Amino acid sequence: MGKVTGFLEFERTDRKYAPVEERLRHYREFVLPLPEPELKTQAARCMNCGIPYCHTGCPVNNQIPDWNDLVYLDDWKTAAQNLHSTNNFPEFTGRVCPAPCEEACTLNLEDNPVTIKTIECAIVDKAFEQGWVKPEPPSRPTGHRIAVIGSGPAGLASAQQLARAGHEVHVFEKQAKAGGLLRYGIPDFKLEKHLIDRRVAQMEAEGVTFHYGAHVGVTVKAKDLIDRFDAIVLAGGAEAPRDLPIPGRELAGVHVAMDFLRQQNQRVSGEPVTGEPILATGKHVVVIGGGDTGSDCIGTSARQGAASIVQLEILPQPPAKADKLVTWPNWPLKLRTSSSHQEGATREFSVLTERFSGENGKVKRLHCVRVDAAMKPIPGSNFELAADLVLLAMGFVHPVHEGMLAGLGIALDPRGNVKADTDGYRTSLDKVFTAGDMRRGQSLVVWAIREGRQAAHAVDRFLMGSSALPR
Repeated sequence: MGKVTGFLEFERTDRKYAPVEERLRHYREFVLPLPEPELKTQAARCMNCGIPYCHTGCPVNNQIPDWNDLVYLDDWKTAAQNLHSTNNFPEFTGRVCPAPCEEACTLNLEDNPVTIKTIECAIVDKAFEQGWVKPEPPSRPTGHRIAVIGSGPAGLASAQQLARAGHEVHVFEKQAKAGGLLRYGIPDFKLEKHLIDRRVAQMEAEGVTFHYGAHVGVTVKAKDLIDRFDAIVLAGGAEAPRDLPIPGRELAGVHVAMDFLRQQNQRVSGEPVTGEPILATGKHVVVIGGGDTGSDCIGTSARQGAASIVQLEILPQPPAKADKLVTWPNWPLKLRTSSSHQEGATREFSVLTERFSGENGKVKRLHCVRVDAAMKPIPGSNFELAADLVLLAMGFVHPVHEGMLAGLGIALDPRGNVKADTDGYRTSLDKVFTAGDMRRGQSLVVWAIREGRQAAHAVDRFLMGSSALPR
């Protein structure tokens, strides 16, 4: 432990944002990194607890106190090696993970956790800058061929681990580029896509083959892959959106949030925009759903020049602060304000949308009512909102069943996800495995990476009888 009294001597300092008026002019990242001396000071705040509860909050089991200490001691290269030993893509989690590790930090009992996410991001960024991140091809091939379907974080993590074990890995992706929702769901101002491209280049140098425009179950027969490969990993995510089947849903201008976000990401990357253009420019925008996807819609709408933005959430407004003695070290329910909220949006809680109405087939108004704690309408609380564009950001219910899953006849769990446990990750079909949101349902990037790594271990064990890959 480099600085025994660091947590007593130094206050928490975290990354700042570029001013709103500046960052709204572009789609680049706007988080301002901490200077290296300040990062070392922040790393010194880690208490090296006897029981590091940050480990309970981190799904990939990052050895957080270890690399905090290494940063404080200025041993960044060893810190990067340590970080990559548990997380294939810390540059993703260091940017878009909500940091459950910080909520579990012992110092968070006083709302003053270690800046774990910021230090993680700095370690991996420095590793790339210094050229420490290199391809790790296997020493010898196993002769086994594996198909990974989907190139989101679960598919990428699984593919990289399996390739490093010596297997011949082919990744099938329906879109034009790899990344899944990392590329097509998360806006560039939160995660620039060159970060994905450099990982893909590393994986290709490790022997992974990517097949783009390969929509398994539509343009590629899933059963053909089962015949051609020794094992299959289904990592296609949970892409079936939760809809809002109320009167007026058919009106033009009411869209699923992911269609809106995907199109803007395609514009930024110079790809052809698929589907009828969805733009917020000059429009009164209403975002229905209070989660991260809704927040991303707000930031994107603000950059497109929306006339106004309102976000609706059916649940009550959470408390400003969590009751630590009740919730710590678990993820608490509390009011969270994102950088996008700060860019100009009105938030309304305890609101139910009853119907849409419009003119000439286009949406113009939302008809809403306020609800009580039991989500029952409050009499006399009805109101209307002007809306030219409505974005449904209420999450995802399960994987898309049509196409691949239906064609395979694979077993599903009661929630409609592909059925598999967290030991073998085996589905109901022989030599077919699954991981990430396709198995667990809508979740975090960090959980997808964990499941991709663990599924890779299970596949390697299935093919080889045992596995040296970490779980």
